[in-house]
Amino acid sequence: MNLMIAVILGIVEGLTEFLPISSTAHLIISSRLLNIPQTEFQKFFEVFIQAGAILSVVFLYFNYAFKNPLLIKKVAASFLPTALVGFLLHKIIKEVFFESFALIIGSLVVIGLLFIVVEYLIKNKKIELSKTIKNLSWTDALIIGLGQSLAVIPGISRAGIVILAMMVKGYRRDEAAVYSFLLAVPTIIAAAGYDLLKTDFAVLSEPDNILFLSAGFVVSFITAYISVKWLIGYLKKHSLIPFGVYRILLVILYYV
Repeated sequence: MNLMIAVILGIVEGLTEFLPISSTAHLIISSRLLNIPQTEFQKFFEVFIQAGAILSVVFLYFNYAFKNPLLIKKVAASFLPTALVGFLLHKIIKEVFFESFALIIGSLVVIGLLFIVVEYLIKNKKIELSKTIKNLSWTDALIIGLGQSLAVIPGISRAGIVILAMMVKGYRRDEAAVYSFLLAVPTIIAAAGYDLLKTDFAVLSEPDNILFLSAGFVVSFITAYISVKWLIGYLKKHSLIPFGVYRILLVILYYV
């Protein structure tokens, strides 16, 4: 690890955490391309910089969320299925799913294709996007949570599957994105917190490591803030097709 690597990974995390393209897949691919060994500190670093990305959402949506206590309860309902799956399958997730690069690559492609298929159905009036978060029912909240639980498989994209599930249920793209941001807060805090409990904090004994963590955190916060603001504006007028195409092209380009 060096400062440049810390900044690069902070940018990757911040830009991809809330876009429907899988931040986990991008961090894994980036680490492979940059030949970054998966040391204990590297694993801690990747968990820690997620906090910077999450803080950007808290900063942007704190007032909005807490003026809507019922919405917070529905976010909690959506979080429960993922929490249960993550807790029960934690060992499998870390030792099987995260170690299978083929699974990660396959997930990128499959969800990318689903984006394109769903947008085709919308274009042909098979699905109408008219609902807002205010219309969110408890049943839909649980269905969305079940969908998000699939994102324990790296490459699927937590944001991507939430937005996709909500679009299938008739929610506007930008509204689905906002809900995915709110749902990210308890989901990522719980996942990161669970991982940190298992961390050997001796990895922080090196003075340079504190610098790398600080740099990654700050860069992740700034880039996530920009990414979130941009995505909402984009989805008000555009479809998910470019993200679907990007996911497929990313896999192709990786192997070229």
